[in-house]
Amino acid sequence: MMELLYLFFWFSLAFAQSPVVNLGYASYQGRSLPNGVSQWLGMRFAAPPVGNLRFAAPQDPPTQQGVQKANNHGFVCLPVANNLNTPIPRLKSEDCLFLDVYAPTNALKAKKKLPVYFFIQGGGFAELSNANYNGTGLVEASDHKMLVVTFNYRVGPYGFLAGDEVEKEGNLNNGLKDQIKALKWVKKHISKFGGDPDHIVIGGDSAGGASVTLLLSAYGGRDDGLFVGAAAESQSFGTMLNVSESQFSYNKLVSRTGCSGRQDTLACLRSLDITTLQNNNIKTPLPGGKNNPLYLYSPTIDGDLVQDHTLSLFREGKFIKVPVIFGDDTDEGTIFVPKNTSTVAAADQFLIDNFPSVSKDQISRINDIYLTPDKKKVYPGSGPYWPPASTAYGELRYICPGVEMSSIYAKAGAPSWNYHYAVQDPHHEAIGEGTTHTVEVNAIWGPDHVSGVAPDSYYTTNAPIIPVMQGYWTSFVRSLNPNTYRYPGESQVGDLG
Repeated sequence: MMELLYLFFWFSLAFAQSPVVNLGYASYQGRSLPNGVSQWLGMRFAAPPVGNLRFAAPQDPPTQQGVQKANNHGFVCLPVANNLNTPIPRLKSEDCLFLDVYAPTNALKAKKKLPVYFFIQGGGFAELSNANYNGTGLVEASDHKMLVVTFNYRVGPYGFLAGDEVEKEGNLNNGLKDQIKALKWVKKHISKFGGDPDHIVIGGDSAGGASVTLLLSAYGGRDDGLFVGAAAESQSFGTMLNVSESQFSYNKLVSRTGCSGRQDTLACLRSLDITTLQNNNIKTPLPGGKNNPLYLYSPTIDGDLVQDHTLSLFREGKFIKVPVIFGDDTDEGTIFVPKNTSTVAAADQFLIDNFPSVSKDQISRINDIYLTPDKKKVYPGSGPYWPPASTAYGELRYICPGVEMSSIYAKAGAPSWNYHYAVQDPHHEAIGEGTTHTVEVNAIWGPDHVSGVAPDSYYTTNAPIIPVMQGYWTSFVRSLNPNTYRYPGESQVGDLG
């Protein structure tokens, strides 16, 4: 009898620690952690984008019978490679449209639903560089008063292939459509996890920050009620092309894969086995560029979802008016510009390769402002024009557009905050990299909850900045104001209105 009671207790405890959520198309069993956070990992929010769904808009997830275990992250989407015949990385796949939910365990039965942070990872639309961030730290930092959702979206040609052939089927910007599909999933299902579907705040870093601005201006600023606030870190403003300007990359992919001459080249690309396609998924120079850009694929101006260049849409008032945060790091460009940049000509060529529409007059002005001899600085293993070229690139692509976005929002009467992250790490300062692109994620998420290795200083001298950043960030998610629940003793930050 005692053995039966013990087994009953054990199974009851295991069930209590493994919450099941029924989504209609599938039931997912998550896990409740000792820190008061429950997590569901690797849930499908869309159908596998394979076969005829390759290069197509995301579709509803398939029905799955029985309870699905949600204990492991789903596969990460395939990246663009630097070289031909690069093996498919481990834990990455074309079948990659999965998301994770982190929620306070007590939210499942609470009557009041909690705010939701919907995080869009970066990677230049060429890879997913923030895959599988652990949201438990942010939930804890919010005093268990919010949920966190992370997810994958297609990148490279899988998400942003463009050309006449793709346009005819209405399947441009599928990576952005994946993001919207995931947002709609959250809107529909997050209440089952204890989240408030009417209080979703979108956020992201780098290309994820760019995605935030693209969602704010999607369909010319049409508000579909999917979110109530937005926070962008190091929002990227790279080269954006229209369909005809993007045809070159489609044609080159068709040629490399042996699909040239086929009556339906898009069907040929869809019929390829993934190894063949991925072996040929590489960068190529942009029209007007000499060398490969940092990132080949990006959202396409399609006249519909993406109606124009993002800044142009914002300057025309075509954006959703919600409370926003934009911001950047001091040294946004240092991890991108080649360290061996030794001449003004080399710096200019790098800028042209990444912004081929830049005019000679604009290059001349950049040289006059940034690339003068007195700006040269030498660090071990670097060229003297690496630091000033990095400043130019960082301000052009990240900092200046972010400041302008904040100003535009303030002028429109929407609450708007802008941050400048200048927390120094001794190692990065010594090698000249400074406060690098998106390094603040280590403070917002916590150094143990990001992918990759956080700077050592976030465990020592910079550890005090973590609760400060988490306080402002979770406060914004919870109240649409970074001050409401800021870390005790910290100053109030003013908005730009």
